[in-house]
Amino acid sequence: MSLAPLPESPLCHAALALATGAYEPVLLNHSLRSFVFGDAFGQQRGREYDRELLYVSCLLHDLGLTDGTPVETRFEVEGADAAQAFLASHGVGRAEQELVWDAIALHTTMVIPQRKRAEIALCQMGAAIDVGFAPTSLLPPEITAAALRAFPRLGFKRAIVGAFCGLVRRNAPAAAQSPVVASVAERLVPGFSHAHFCDVVAGAGFED
Repeated sequence: MSLAPLPESPLCHAALALATGAYEPVLLNHSLRSFVFGDAFGQQRGREYDRELLYVSCLLHDLGLTDGTPVETRFEVEGADAAQAFLASHGVGRAEQELVWDAIALHTTMVIPQRKRAEIALCQMGAAIDVGFAPTSLLPPEITAAALRAFPRLGFKRAIVGAFCGLVRRNAPAAAQSPVVASVAERLVPGFSHAHFCDVVAGAGFED
């Protein structure tokens, strides 16, 4: 089974050029698989959405993991900000910018994106299938196999965990604002700790 053609437009070509220059091949392929999976999931269920905006969202959703980001807040937000700046520089309207921003900022969040616009929901679902938060059984096995042939994983499991650890080593408090990054750091980064919700509540400046 062959995959549906990727969206073709000047904006899509520019997004692919940005992603190709910013990512290592392992992250580029993950981003492309995320689009293929999200797009297939949406088509299967008869969703209506803008394939161009879904493609751009999926391609750029991990910009916050690249060396060019400052690690001053959670990587999802830094990636969303970078993608929005890219869209603005290409004359894309404010509403479309905000849609892509939401898709990228929410892509590691469970449940909430599925209540949002289809592009946001499908960006999250595509990435979730590729990472393992959602099962591959949601898609026909021929789609998964074709995506893996076109965009091999190249050791993605190790690479994504290593990227999260790298953010923590650059700025642990900021990086740990992302729950997925914090969960990796708790297991793999020696000496890592972050504020527990129980301690935050106990330390609130009120007398109960």
